[in-house]
Amino acid sequence: MSRPHLIKPRTGQRFAFVMLWAAAAAVVLPIAGVVIYMVFRGVSALDWELVASTKEGLLPAMIGTLSLVGVMSVVAAPLGVAAAIYLAEYARQGTLVRLIRLAIVNLAGVPSVVYGLFGLAAFVILLGFGRCLAAGACTLALLVLPLVISSAEEALRQIPRGLREGSLALGATKWQTIRRVVLPNALPGIITGLILSVGRAAGETAPILFTAAFYSLTDPFPRSLFDEILALPYQLYVMATEAPDVEDATKWATAVVLVGLVLGMNLFATVLRARLRRRARW
Repeated sequence: MSRPHLIKPRTGQRFAFVMLWAAAAAVVLPIAGVVIYMVFRGVSALDWELVASTKEGLLPAMIGTLSLVGVMSVVAAPLGVAAAIYLAEYARQGTLVRLIRLAIVNLAGVPSVVYGLFGLAAFVILLGFGRCLAAGACTLALLVLPLVISSAEEALRQIPRGLREGSLALGATKWQTIRRVVLPNALPGIITGLILSVGRAAGETAPILFTAAFYSLTDPFPRSLFDEILALPYQLYVMATEAPDVEDATKWATAVVLVGLVLGMNLFATVLRARLRRRARW
């Protein structure tokens, strides 16, 4: 004998799964289409000489992009995590903290070109850095700082309060509890925010347009924080807008290299997060 009261829940569950799959397909399929089209257009120019050559290839720009992201991470990670620790562990929850969180959310939505202009005024002109690796990395750090703070604070809040109370009951100070109990368990979530920030910063053009990047240099490899650099996003921007003599296939191949570099950095960070998560479980 049928049980009509079970039909509607099962039908609703199936409908929900269908909608979830449809939403996932609506996100994944266009991205896959763009990547496939990009590879198809650039595969004819995508060779070892283009990628690895130091004179006419993209290797200096790849190294410049990695340098930017690396220095940006060194600047943004400590500042973002420190701010998150203050907001989650020390600050009294009230109007001021709510205003700070609102400001962080609003800063995350500011266009990147605004950060580029601020970096030009603050780091290039006011502090006298000039257009260099340090100015570009500091500008990118400001760009991703709201994302790092928000994700790190959320990761800290996910740690059960019982772990904190147990550590304090054993005689540990609050800072010892945060450093030895809370932070190690929240590290995978913090790294998740850093992964997202790396993915955003590596593909930004406007901030480094004003603060760091050049299209060609006599010495293309940065040897200090105050050296000028080449960067893949800026190379691609100039190729697409100001270099009519560059073949379309080369432009598409440059885009493929940029996407591959970003995916490689994200994959490395994801593997590191997975290892830290397994270690935290033990």
